[in-house]
Amino acid sequence: MKIDGIRMRGGSAFHKDLRKRVDAWFEAEGVDPYGDGRMWRKSAALIAGFVLMIGGFWLSDGGWAAIVGFGIPLGLFWAGLGFSVMHDGNHSAYARDKRVNRAMGFVLDIIGGSSYLWRHKHNRIHHSHPNIVGVDDDLEAGFFLRMAPGQDWLPMHRMQQWYMWPLYGFIAIKWHLLDDYTQMAQGQINDIPFARPKGRDLAEFVVGKIIFHSWCFIVPALIFGVGTAVAFWLLSAFVCGVMLAVVFQLAHCVEEADFIVPPTDGERIDIDWAELQLATTVDFAPENPLATWYLGGLNFQVVHHLFPRVCHVHYPEMAKIVAATAADHGLKYRCNPTVAGALASHFNWMRRMGLRPGSAPEATPLLSAGEPEPALR
Repeated sequence: MKIDGIRMRGGSAFHKDLRKRVDAWFEAEGVDPYGDGRMWRKSAALIAGFVLMIGGFWLSDGGWAAIVGFGIPLGLFWAGLGFSVMHDGNHSAYARDKRVNRAMGFVLDIIGGSSYLWRHKHNRIHHSHPNIVGVDDDLEAGFFLRMAPGQDWLPMHRMQQWYMWPLYGFIAIKWHLLDDYTQMAQGQINDIPFARPKGRDLAEFVVGKIIFHSWCFIVPALIFGVGTAVAFWLLSAFVCGVMLAVVFQLAHCVEEADFIVPPTDGERIDIDWAELQLATTVDFAPENPLATWYLGGLNFQVVHHLFPRVCHVHYPEMAKIVAATAADHGLKYRCNPTVAGALASHFNWMRRMGLRPGSAPEATPLLSAGEPEPALR
């Protein structure tokens, strides 16, 4: 995939040294870069919780207590499956066996997404061009939010740091009802084309949608009626959407991250791939074992971006190697020590992006979040 004005290069001294140190660590520890028993136990726990919440609701009286009592934890398990199971599967990091990865990746189809489209959107676009404005689809929220420099500003954005939290809840709802279908029909994601699925990929897309709509809408509608089924879905999907969106934001849309506005004057930017990942991505809460378990290691987002095909169970130890290697090469490893600190950083960043921008940056299109956007007022 070629992006005008940006040339991605590899082979930097930092990247070579980092891979050498990480490979040496795996060899010294005698461990496999893929998942182990921890992955299987976590997956079993999350799948069991997800199924129990659905089954418990189906067996309930369908009242508001049941909708809330089963819907909120279902949303948490829903997001957890995305963080810890389908994510590693679709990155081919869950297991060495491709069939296992495919099966775990298909979990996304069962819970309402499309593993085929997600691999294009996330693996191909986001991971290759994180925080590059106009390319990284994860920075796009229509006119509702201004997440990065170079995006259009509207007066409503002055309050976005307050109204963004409930808005995040609609991300999963929009995904279920609109995104996969419109992207499939258009054959592109954020103006970047992809090949429409055929054969097995198309079959998985169709079967996944049938399974999702069956457990999420058809069965509960037959048991309780359409209104109750929709209410249960809306609540659980809202909770899931908030969790998914916030975790991404804490890793990329914070004060410590860098953003790139592609040049429009014919100039080119040479960027080292590994150094780009280090500059645009921020870890958070590395000493919080609960966050690490539930988020599938995505609080170690820097490690994940540098080694996307390594299972997340290894990220805490790998983060130490990344930090040390970055320091030795004069580069900055960015990390917010707590969840609260990361949330505050995201709030402050979105507040800044909500201010009316002045003139565009006059120098490099690489804008450090640590520096104020020019002429903010």
